[in-house]
Amino acid sequence: MKNKRVIIPIVIILGVIILDQILKIWVKTHMMLGEEIHIFGDRVMLKFVENPGMAFGMEFGGNWGKLALSIFRILAVGGLIWYLVTLIKKKSNLFIISCISLIIAGAAGNLIDCAFYGLMFNESYGQLAQLFPDGGGYAGFLAGNVVDMFYCPVIRWGTPPDESIFFRPIFNLADSAITISVFLMIIFYKKLIPAKDEKAGNTPEAKTE
Repeated sequence: MKNKRVIIPIVIILGVIILDQILKIWVKTHMMLGEEIHIFGDRVMLKFVENPGMAFGMEFGGNWGKLALSIFRILAVGGLIWYLVTLIKKKSNLFIISCISLIIAGAAGNLIDCAFYGLMFNESYGQLAQLFPDGGGYAGFLAGNVVDMFYCPVIRWGTPPDESIFFRPIFNLADSAITISVFLMIIFYKKLIPAKDEKAGNTPEAKTE
């Protein structure tokens, strides 16, 4: 594949964004806020929540914080795209190009929610949300909530009401893409970034008289 450094990032970014948005739109239009669909008992389930802030359900400073976060996401996606183009032009390692593509896809997926979901859907409290409702959406541009749905409290101990649960955050496919990418880059850091002393060892020694 001659242009794999161009084609693969495009496939990754578009693929993740499309799958992420299909799942989010399905959840919005088929589940009420707080509703659960159990996939593997109480260990793996879909649980519809709306996140007004950052990844994994973390919130950030009310309406002004939401606006600031949305603007930051726009700048971050733009910066990452510029960095990705630079990597492609330099013919960098395809693995790192793929990882950056995953981060871009995840950030863009959540940015779409923030930017447009408030305009596209009505409220999900006690009802199924409608896509492009007659009465308009629940919020303005850049003021929408991110849709989260994956809930995996795999490790649990104790009994209610004193039950303890490991990993309570509810997340989406976009969050997963970012997390997996960062995790892979940490694991393979040494292979991606050669040590300085190794580079120095490849330079020819100075001639001595």
